[in-house]
Amino acid sequence: MASAAGGSKFSAFMNHPAGPKTVFFWAPLMKWCLVAAGLKDLSRPADKLSVSQNAALAATGFIWVRYSLVITPINYSLAAVNFFVGMSGTAQLYRIWDYRRKHPVQATIADKAAEAKNEVLPATTK
Repeated sequence: MASAAGGSKFSAFMNHPAGPKTVFFWAPLMKWCLVAAGLKDLSRPADKLSVSQNAALAATGFIWVRYSLVITPINYSLAAVNFFVGMSGTAQLYRIWDYRRKHPVQATIADKAAEAKNEVLPATTK
């Protein structure tokens, strides 16, 4: 009797609309790599972090949380991973803000260096 109940639970899991036979299972599982990368970035110096990259991670993470709760089937694992993606982006943005608040001179120098690096140089004439 217990094996039949266990088998039916396993079968129900395998055949669920968001189960392992669908992209609804595997996409959130693979997306945990973004969360791991965000956690690894906690060891990077705050002056080396990208504002635009982390703002994009935070925004898309929270937008996709909402999306994963309105699609059919509702995908709670996708909502969870996107929540953590958004939180890791938000945490990094806080670290950048805090660093720039505590070190305004270094932050200004770093911003000017980044602007100079991204400037388009005029074309030379022959």
